[in-house]
Amino acid sequence: MPPAALRNDEVADVLERVADLLEAQDENPYRVRAWRSGARTVRTSEREVAALLAEGGLDALDRLPGIGKSLAAAIAELVHTGRLRMLDRLEGEISPEDLFTTVPGVGEELAQRIHAELHVDTLEELELAAHDGRLARVPGFGERRVRAVREALAGMLGRSTRRRARRIRRDELEAAPSGRPSVATLLAVDAEYRRRAEAGELRTIAPRRFNPEGRAWLPVLHTERDGWQLTALYSNTARAHALGTTRDWVILYFERDGDEDQCTVVTERHGPLAGRRVVRGREAECRALVA
Repeated sequence: MPPAALRNDEVADVLERVADLLEAQDENPYRVRAWRSGARTVRTSEREVAALLAEGGLDALDRLPGIGKSLAAAIAELVHTGRLRMLDRLEGEISPEDLFTTVPGVGEELAQRIHAELHVDTLEELELAAHDGRLARVPGFGERRVRAVREALAGMLGRSTRRRARRIRRDELEAAPSGRPSVATLLAVDAEYRRRAEAGELRTIAPRRFNPEGRAWLPVLHTERDGWQLTALYSNTARAHALGTTRDWVILYFERDGDEDQCTVVTERHGPLAGRRVVRGREAECRALVA
């Protein structure tokens, strides 16, 4: 068990906070109850969940009453990293720069440089950049530091349930087709989100980044499609603000059975898909959809 492993009451507090925010943002009541039930299970467990995880992995957590694969994955992320990215999203706090500083050896300045130079938003995208040579071209990243980042990410992502079967290629990190929602599903959720956000039908949250007035302006949508739990939010990144695309770029987070990832949907500006909504990194599938 890590020296600073979270106690059961601390883990339960986070799960309850997620349940409260999901309820406030009009999430499915069954999902809200699942998070609350999971929090009660953790709080009343005779064993520390960190110890159970260390001894028996996710299967040991999954066997606890009311803890399925998704909650087991969330608990594992909390134990391993001390934070839960889903909670960050719900509170409007997450930023790529914050995420990159969780990698050993990457401080705030280097994290800002990575995002500004490479425009990557996730640890998986950073891992690809560390392997395909792009990270080595960022000032401050020599051969030794890039190797250290690769090794750190291999450990962080290897023990994370977010990491599914992947293989590194020159231009992209491929995932099994069944390991992510279809492009049609993602575009449908994107369309619903933008329509309902424009109509003022969605709850709004007050992101802490780029929001000095503390104004609740960021609409949030929670929905379920094909067994996937999806959350949609306008992009609140520094790049989106700089380019004036905060009301165009939509970040979609999706999770099913502990597999979690994200993608960005934008309006294409050039080429055969100009004027259409496309899922970044899956343009070929978008073209096939309209062919």
